[in-house]
Amino acid sequence: MTSVIRAAGAVLWRDGSVAVVHRPRYDDWSLPKGKVDPGETVPAAAVREVLEETGHRVVLGRYLCQVSYRAFGKPKVVDYFSAKAVAGTFVPNDEVDELRWVPFADAPALVTRDEDRSVLAAFAAAPPDSATLLLVRHAKAGKRDNWPGDDNLRPLSSAGWRQAAGLRAMLPLWGPSRVHSAPRVRCVETVQGVAEDLGVGVLLEPRLSEEGYWPDREAGLVRLLEIADGAGTPVVCSQGGVIPDVVSTLADLGGLSLPAAQAKKGSAWLLAFRRPEPGWSTSDSHTSWPRLVSAHYFPTSLPVPTP
Repeated sequence: MTSVIRAAGAVLWRDGSVAVVHRPRYDDWSLPKGKVDPGETVPAAAVREVLEETGHRVVLGRYLCQVSYRAFGKPKVVDYFSAKAVAGTFVPNDEVDELRWVPFADAPALVTRDEDRSVLAAFAAAPPDSATLLLVRHAKAGKRDNWPGDDNLRPLSSAGWRQAAGLRAMLPLWGPSRVHSAPRVRCVETVQGVAEDLGVGVLLEPRLSEEGYWPDREAGLVRLLEIADGAGTPVVCSQGGVIPDVVSTLADLGGLSLPAAQAKKGSAWLLAFRRPEPGWSTSDSHTSWPRLVSAHYFPTSLPVPTP
């Protein structure tokens, strides 16, 4: 059986320009990318590869696309993200000897491969500074039937704490600033570590619990959009009976075609929104709220298995 080479990269951007790198080994111009290391998640690989090739530290934004081709006789898949440069300076290295910052519109003409042009097209399909929100389902908490007490107080299992540790490592790659959670112990525990690392509390969201959401779905959706429209990038932890409906409904409202939304325990959705334009109505019409422009599902926050 032929193993698949997993890789990750990003469209590195700042101030209306994207970074295109020259690789002397191939004598080509490309977007920064590289193989996922053993014990590493795909988003972490994208951040590391950008730093190694360009010298820039980044905050990830929306998911762009996956590119597939053959390399060294094996199938290769590369996942790409938008990545905002926040610090750093390029220094020529063994992999990259030149970096050019070029206007968004000029980058497709500079890159060598059509695959990179398709990634740039995905990047150009929405504003680079789209608002992002990380919607997490709580980690594993054992079986409800085996918990003798109030189900609201059911804590994470040992497997759930491992999932929470994975989320604690992965979610900061998007530079979150706020943490929200349905008021269930298992939900709060799932994201408590992220909040502790940020030095903030977990804000409780009754509208995003299963019993708070379904009696008034519209109020729950409005609350999530209010969170998305705030400053910074929020993390929101909810339940399996809420997340698929939220994602599917927001996709329908935004005219976004998605497969059936999933929500495994310990999984996360990366949602990106176009904020309302200045001058739009502030009434409770659909146009006055952020509009979903992309949604990407991470079934796990644990590292990619090594082939």
